[in-house]
Parts: sequence; structure tokens; C-alpha cells
Amino acid sequence: MSYQHKDLNLTDPTRGSLHFVMYTELRMGLAFGALNAHVTFHPQQQTPLTREWVDRLERCEPNALHCSLVSAQQEIPALFHPCVEEDKESPSAFAGSGCECRRSFYDLEFGMPVVGEHYRTVSGNIDQWFYRTYAPLDLRPDDVFDRFIVDNGHFWVRTEKGLLSILPQQTALGYGVGYEGGGPHALAAYLSEVAATGGKNTAAGAPYEKADPGILAWTESPHRTTNELTLQDLKALRRG
Repeated sequence: MSYQHKDLNLTDPTRGSLHFVMYTELRMGLAFGALNAHVTFHPQQQTPLTREWVDRLERCEPNALHCSLVSAQQEIPALFHPCVEEDKESPSAFAGSGCECRRSFYDLEFGMPVVGEHYRTVSGNIDQWFYRTYAPLDLRPDDVFDRFIVDNGHFWVRTEKGLLSILPQQTALGYGVGYEGGGPHALAAYLSEVAATGGKNTAAGAPYEKADPGILAWTESPHRTTNELTLQDLKALRRG
């Protein structure tokens, strides 16, 4: 298959999975996103920004994309079971009040599937949710890049209109900060492309050689004084 992901409308919430590229190996029971990176929010990583994102999610019926987000194939049936809070006789409930259910959501802003994984002990002293989704490959056509945010291991974009988005990311180009390695280099390449184009190109997938030395120095530094950079900050850091 020959394609350029920029030719695919992957961020139109009205079309969603119609243009979602998947990789499958049916005999192995594998199915996952071929282009969009996986993003997982663990309970200990959930911050006000995460909650802002979670609060805009809409419950929905599970579909094939939700099935591709569960951590193991045998967990797929749990997507169709109610939570113990909804039905104490649910197959996902145990010992009356414990629960290991899954919930399917939809991010209406970007058309992305989200799976919530619930773990509740019988005593209720642990009651927490994990969230799994895909990062978009680009912002929407009318979005304007305003600021980049590092938040407890996750990377976000705030648009000019205030919308919070997971930073666009391809599956093979993981991001990182605070060390010398592939993650900070991939992130620097992406941010360099944003800065070089005045925020016009926000698509994921910038090659490593696009990384500007000034922005790379920031992403690799373990002593950053800020975790937010505006578009103007990125332009100021850029040396090329």
C-alpha cells in the first residue's frame, strides 16, 4: 500500500475510523493502529490537564478501534460488560463490589477512540481508571498552535482557542525529554518543524535531521526551567 498520511483525513471527528489506518495479523490476533501512536494515562499520571481531557470524552458503544486498544485480546469481552456500579451481576464484577471492567469513549474533538480500564478492589480502598487512546497525527485544519506543554510524562498542545490536544505523534517516533536519546530528538524535530513554519505545519513525523540545535538542547536538558513553550518561545529557541 502506498500512501502519505497527510493525504488521509485522520482528524475529522465526523469521519473518524473511516480513515484510520490499522495493522492486523489475524492469525496472531493482532490489531492496532499503524500510524497513530498509543498513549496511556496511568492513575498516578493523571493531572488537571488529564482530567480536562477526560471530562470531554463521551461514552459510546465499543467498535473495532476500541478493541485494538485493550491491552490483551482476552479483555475484549469486558468492553461489552457493564461496570459493577451499573450492574452488580456484571461478568466484570467480583466478590460483590470489586470490578475489572472496560468502558469505551469517543473524543468528539478529534474523532479518537478511548478505552477506560477500571480496577476497583472489594473494599473500595483502590478505585482507579487507566485510559488508553491514540495520538492524532495532526491538529485539525482550523486549529492554530499556541503552546506546547510537558505534563507528568505526557505531551500536549493548547490551541489558540484554548482546546487541549494530545501532541500529534506517529507510532514509531516516541517522544521524551531530559536525556540524550531518540525520544528527545524526535520531539525536537517535531517542534522545530512547528517553529520553522510559524505553527502552520503541525503534522507528526518530522525526520530527525529537522531537529534544530537550540530546540534539541531544550528537549535534552534535565534542568529545564519551564514545562511550557509558546510558539514564540519555540521560534526564539530555534537557531536555524
